[in-house]
Amino acid sequence: MKQLILILAIFGFSTTFAQKLEYNEGKIFQDGEQISSFETKNLLKSDLKALHLFKKAKTKESLGGFLLGLGIGGTAADLVMGLTSDVKYPTVITYAGVGLMVVSIPILSGRKKLVQESVDLYNQGLKEQNKTLGDNFEMNFVTNSNGVGFRITF
Repeated sequence: MKQLILILAIFGFSTTFAQKLEYNEGKIFQDGEQISSFETKNLLKSDLKALHLFKKAKTKESLGGFLLGLGIGGTAADLVMGLTSDVKYPTVITYAGVGLMVVSIPILSGRKKLVQESVDLYNQGLKEQNKTLGDNFEMNFVTNSNGVGFRITF
């Protein structure tokens, strides 16, 4: 009986010290160590809404970065063509590049907020789990045809 109570106590303490995530300067940390996006996705699998927000932020980051790079590359290529040949500068490529850079700004703007919301949502879920474990613990004395014993419900 003492061993059973000891095992339950150890299990209870291990779940109360769950790993919180921290979001600082565009990086996600767990216990002071930076973790990758893949590891973050694996941790967030337990909270589907937080995972959805994190994936949405990563999609915005990818799309916005692609458009920004395409705009910068097009503008730079047109500038080089204008300086090295007799082509009139700026051409349509420059205007399209500037347009892509302008379009990428609102796409990139909300990604940090989404990542912060997903981390906060995940951390709130950890706190709720810790509360419910202590509140839902129940121990009963049970008798049936097989004998007498204790029933522990979480």
